[in-house]
Amino acid sequence: MELQSANEDHSQPPKFALPVDSEHKATEFRLFSVAAPHMRAFHLSWVSFFACFVSTFAAPPLLPVIRDNLNLTATDIGNAGIASVSGAVFARFAMGTACDLFGPRLASASLILITAPAVYFTSIASSPISFLLVRFFSGFSLATFVSTQFWMSSMFSAPVVGTANGVAGGWGNLGGGATQLIMPLVFGLIRVIGAVKFTAWRIAFFIPALFQTLSAIAVLIFGQDLPDGNFRRLQKSGDKHKDKLSLILYHGITNYRGWILALTYGYCFGVELTMDNIIAEYFYDRFNLKLHTAGIIAASFGLANVVSRPAGGAISDLVSKRFGMRGRLWTLFVVQTLGGVFCILLGQVGSLGASIVLMIAFSLFCQAACGLTFGVVPFVSRRSLGVINGMTGGGGNVGAVITQLLFFRGSRYSKERGISLMGVMIICCTLPICLVYFPQWGGMFCGPSSTNTASEQDYYLSEWDSKEKEKGLHEPSLKFADNCTTERGKNVVTTARP
Repeated sequence: MELQSANEDHSQPPKFALPVDSEHKATEFRLFSVAAPHMRAFHLSWVSFFACFVSTFAAPPLLPVIRDNLNLTATDIGNAGIASVSGAVFARFAMGTACDLFGPRLASASLILITAPAVYFTSIASSPISFLLVRFFSGFSLATFVSTQFWMSSMFSAPVVGTANGVAGGWGNLGGGATQLIMPLVFGLIRVIGAVKFTAWRIAFFIPALFQTLSAIAVLIFGQDLPDGNFRRLQKSGDKHKDKLSLILYHGITNYRGWILALTYGYCFGVELTMDNIIAEYFYDRFNLKLHTAGIIAASFGLANVVSRPAGGAISDLVSKRFGMRGRLWTLFVVQTLGGVFCILLGQVGSLGASIVLMIAFSLFCQAACGLTFGVVPFVSRRSLGVINGMTGGGGNVGAVITQLLFFRGSRYSKERGISLMGVMIICCTLPICLVYFPQWGGMFCGPSSTNTASEQDYYLSEWDSKEKEKGLHEPSLKFADNCTTERGKNVVTTARP
């Protein structure tokens, strides 16, 4: 069936606007194109993820008003911040599995529509408990990050997948900074119309809620799971087999590289989530700034995503062309470690100007590390791509929860002290990257053993047993393996394999 389809594809004229590889994944990334299905999927994924970020972090820039209205204590605010990122821990893992089984389009749109009511209900929160609950359920939508990265890894080939993942994730994360500007502006406009401040902040939440709802509808109408079509249609036609949940989970959970990336991602993306929750209030309280001014400064942290995370993905692809997978790992290690150093310094300085400069430097390196992480993730597993994405993405939320529990809950530490301690955690939790090793490409400190004859095919086909291979179920993994020989680096001669 698959061989016949392949032959038919060769006899037909090209049906994609972008050049593609043997899996029909795009080998070029054209940012300003909206060509279906590759670039359309890109724009739908980042816009919908952006909408979820705006909704999840719509509350922090208005906290000085909300806390007065609901009589929130410092502990209440800390708990709500933790709640906003803790729900997505399990949601992200579940999202990865859902993507493997049902495709990123349906998985993403369903979650966005399910969580949108929580954003609407924020407008009627009347107590610390109800405020915590709406933030908790709104935060589930952050799991759309997993579907975003899965979608990009399904649409773009190895030489550009880091760039695609970086730009989609970075522009989506941009919502964390944009909401710092959007919500105070919307709040101000509603006040000008005539609403009192304790009513204005409630009305303001209808804007991100509506945006989130519309983005889900767009994904459902215009999106497509894979270059060749949606999961359901391809499974019905026999062009894609329906995999077993138990085997998808097994091959993902037993791959130690996924767990290491989950840990290290907890201290780049997890730190970013933490900063989104605390940074506006930090500048407002420490430097006695106006709410709008603190929001603008805080926004610059998240807005750096417009260049930083995409740059991380692009750099990962660039170093891979010369140094292969080892170059991706080294760059991730160095960039994330430097981010930890800047974080430590941010908590030490006492002037507004120096704090802003260090915050921007920290944001650039922290978010670039996020892009670099997902330059590695697509190569960990072919069969359990969604699970590995979910594990890594969930690790980001676990890092955020642990960090906020340790350093930003209650009054145990001042916020500046907590920021410095967070920087120490970043450096410590980056060290395990040294342990990531691919038998076909090597790791940070050594390449493949001279006695090791493992190839890309050996690595990715090990996820399939002999009976599955007899049925031809391993064919997509074989194509993927052939397209990953670029990860050997520039100086390694690649040869065609049958």
